[in-house]
Amino acid sequence: MSHVNARLTPHGRWLLVQRVRVQGRPVAHVARELGVSRQCAHRWVARFDAHGRAGLVDRSSRPRTSPRATSPDRVAIVLARRAVDRCGPDALSRSIGVPARTVSRILRRAGVPYLWQCDPLTGDVIRASKVTARRYEHPRPGDLLHVDVKKIGRIPDGGGWRATGRAAGSTARRRNTRVGFDYVHSAVDDHSRVAYSEILTDEKAATCAAFVDRALTRFAAIGAPVRAVLTDNHWSYSHSLALRAVLAGHGAEHWFIKPHCPWQNGKVERFNRTLATEWAYRRPYRTNDERSAAFTTWLEHYNTERHHHAVGAAPITRLSPT
Repeated sequence: MSHVNARLTPHGRWLLVQRVRVQGRPVAHVARELGVSRQCAHRWVARFDAHGRAGLVDRSSRPRTSPRATSPDRVAIVLARRAVDRCGPDALSRSIGVPARTVSRILRRAGVPYLWQCDPLTGDVIRASKVTARRYEHPRPGDLLHVDVKKIGRIPDGGGWRATGRAAGSTARRRNTRVGFDYVHSAVDDHSRVAYSEILTDEKAATCAAFVDRALTRFAAIGAPVRAVLTDNHWSYSHSLALRAVLAGHGAEHWFIKPHCPWQNGKVERFNRTLATEWAYRRPYRTNDERSAAFTTWLEHYNTERHHHAVGAAPITRLSPT
């Protein structure tokens, strides 16, 4: 990765050196082509002459000395006072004489939890952080399957308020209309981000178990047999004997996220957001059947054509031998 303010990547610098040293072209001409100054181009050529290709890699911006850095003894005092007093950076700053911003940086570098996460009496961490402690991606397709349900309102015939506007139609008619919900069950592979989804009528235990069975069969058919399934703690997953039988039949483990931490199932949660913005509410559908019919096409596009930023290409490319 290049320096945040660098105009050229290491590969771009290598191209610059090749055009100057191998092709013998003027530095000023090459600098203009690559969008950098002559001084910058001369600097990279000089570093290449002195250190070879290793000289084209970014150097650390950290100063050789930091005479005004907080001393280790002062850092230890800040951490010890924080453990005893359990107060914030402002209070610690007044009692120790260290700027509050410096105190905050010391606490963050040391991994000290925020006060709102701790028990005010004991200082123990009792509340879940809204940040996943460790970001991960399993190395092989099928190692982990994220499963969740997205509930979306059904569309009445003629279109809902997104198509007709909130002021259209009779107030009494809108109040008495009960269109219900569609339940989009989704399974997303942790490594490839390939998704398998179905629009079903409910999220009961039997429905969830049957969906997981079809999802595991589908991923096995495309060369990604599932080894573990991750779900939230909804009763249809945690108390379902049918789901246990399905997972046992496929030889897959069942993992649960930490209670009240939906971000731990973030890959399928992010997929739910994507399907809502790019399919469910992308345009004003006139009927629910019209929206449901468009889902199959959109899901195929998501897996085989849509660029996924975490993958760097379409998800299906991580399952392809090429």
